[in-house]
Amino acid sequence: MTQTPLSDLGEFGLIDRLASKFEIKRSSTLKSIGDDAAVLDFQQKKIVVTTDLLVEGIHYNLTYVPLVHLGYKAVVVNLSDVYAMNARPTQITVSLGISNKFYLEAVEQIYEGIRLACEKYNVDLVGGDTSSTPNGSLIAVTAIGELVSDEAVYRNTAQTGDLICVSGDLGAAYAGLQLLEREQEMFKSDPTMQPVLEGYEYILERQLKPEARKDIIELLAELEIVPSAMIDISDGLSSELIHICTQSKKGCTVYEDKLPIADQTKKFANELRLDPSVFAMNGGEDYELLFTICQEDYSKLKNNSYISIIGHIVDTEAELNLIARDGTPVKIEAQGWKNFNS
Repeated sequence: MTQTPLSDLGEFGLIDRLASKFEIKRSSTLKSIGDDAAVLDFQQKKIVVTTDLLVEGIHYNLTYVPLVHLGYKAVVVNLSDVYAMNARPTQITVSLGISNKFYLEAVEQIYEGIRLACEKYNVDLVGGDTSSTPNGSLIAVTAIGELVSDEAVYRNTAQTGDLICVSGDLGAAYAGLQLLEREQEMFKSDPTMQPVLEGYEYILERQLKPEARKDIIELLAELEIVPSAMIDISDGLSSELIHICTQSKKGCTVYEDKLPIADQTKKFANELRLDPSVFAMNGGEDYELLFTICQEDYSKLKNNSYISIIGHIVDTEAELNLIARDGTPVKIEAQGWKNFNS
């Protein structure tokens, strides 16, 4: 593969080249890349804005993360936050910091992943920045969205008696990460060894190429359900439950036998001689939606295969319990991802 030094293009040449591959689709995008700032017209609609920063060595390892997947994931993690507000993403900006170890072709792979995410979720890339770094890389995405209805759904509005729901399954992304890190360590000890990944395609995809749950927001709208509170699962189910309960000044009861866990997640956890429920409760980066609904909406969701009802909200803030399969209550503690921990 050809490797073109970024110095051959310069910052503005690089921006022009990358921007030329993105098509503007949103009528709310009046001016995108090419001026001092983007101009957006939401015609008196309420908007939401969110930003996530991914840092090499902290959030991703380029030893096993393909650059296309990195670009895609950087967008998706932001869109997930927009959907968690009951909103529809419309535009993004992307800022990239890279060292001189990156060639043009590598940067184009990152932006190809970004383009694919924009295409799938129907959002416009409208700006950003590029900068050099002493070593490594980082990528920051800001997502802008408009509310699907007049009201946003917040974390702090869960009510006593509400049912606790999650989309999809839990712990698969963490299982995929553990698999990749195990195979990397094996490679370090024997570079001739080929990674053993067969049979684990699902958990690998969940780690390397997650998806935001646009479909769940559309489903809830179709069923005429407005969650009382909602958050996306980026740091682990335990952490997100605590966020909702603490900010709502409530507690919760969650049942271990109700946790949705994929077969590959269970298989790999058992291979490591770990309880799959630990993956489900504490593994991050699932980007599923955790939300609460009033009991009157139970009949609308009770047979839905995309959503699991795992517990309910209680009145006492100090009570955050996981009821184990044997009926024993276990206090829920935040053991997922925590920034700035050594």
